[in-house]
Amino acid sequence: MTNMQHVREGESEPALLLAEFDTAGECLHAAEKLRDAGYTQFDTHTPFPVHGMDQAMGLSDSKLGLIVFPIGLSGTALAFLMMHWMNNIDYPIIIGGKPASVASLPSMVPIMFELTILLSAFATVLGMFGLNRLPRHHHPIFNSARFESFSNDKFFVSVEATDPKFHVDKTKMLLEDLHPTSLEFIADDNEGGQDLESAAGANAPTNATGEGA
Repeated sequence: MTNMQHVREGESEPALLLAEFDTAGECLHAAEKLRDAGYTQFDTHTPFPVHGMDQAMGLSDSKLGLIVFPIGLSGTALAFLMMHWMNNIDYPIIIGGKPASVASLPSMVPIMFELTILLSAFATVLGMFGLNRLPRHHHPIFNSARFESFSNDKFFVSVEATDPKFHVDKTKMLLEDLHPTSLEFIADDNEGGQDLESAAGANAPTNATGEGA
């Protein structure tokens, strides 16, 4: 038996459906079902990493490397050009009877390495924030009191209302067939922290916006 929670009609826009499971295996199976059904904008929330979850969700390899590699390479080139300009063009210095040239590349390696690492580090952090759409100070999922246990001993699957295949009735039926211990309809609350109320007619037919028919 699952309990379905709704918000009052006209109060907030639908944001997501949140299903709770007791085991990692059930959560993994739910992710596979959503993937096979064609859903793309859903997430899993577990207290520890679950092996195979990336494949179950149909996730591709991280795009972070496509950001970090060219930025790091730019750091290498920038360091070389900086030292070449300073030592060979702007202010040439004769050291040991030898002018600075490309032949002195070994002496440039430490600075080239350091600038590569520096720019790669910035690209990694900023790229991660960008790809994860952070910072985001509030997400509708935190309106669920049950969600607090995701970092303790519970497993959750959330399906975003922005998913092209999202439909309250159809998505609800799909999740109910997976026998979650709890199923919640979470409203989009821009202010954050809105308490969700249990609807008297929890099993009443709903339309695509989650409102009573």
